[in-house]
Amino acid sequence: MNTITSSITVRALRDGLADAVGRAGYGHERVQITKNGKPAAVLIGPEDFELLEQLEMMRDVSEYRVAKAEDSGGRVSLDELRAELEA
Repeated sequence: MNTITSSITVRALRDGLADAVGRAGYGHERVQITKNGKPAAVLIGPEDFELLEQLEMMRDVSEYRVAKAEDSGGRVSLDELRAELEA
């Protein structure tokens, strides 16, 4: 599994953005960006981003299936919901 492979401060990122983007995009690195010595963000390449999106979609589908299996079938109309919220 890939982990953070390098770190750069926000200040240094101002001058080294092209290099950091190149390392993430072409070198498949995960570049941690720090601010005041603390992690602030991570720069990842498009392949890692696509994988993250796929994993999130798989989780969403799994959660949907669980919710659907637990659904009692009961419904509330919009008017009922509004009345409940206004009460």
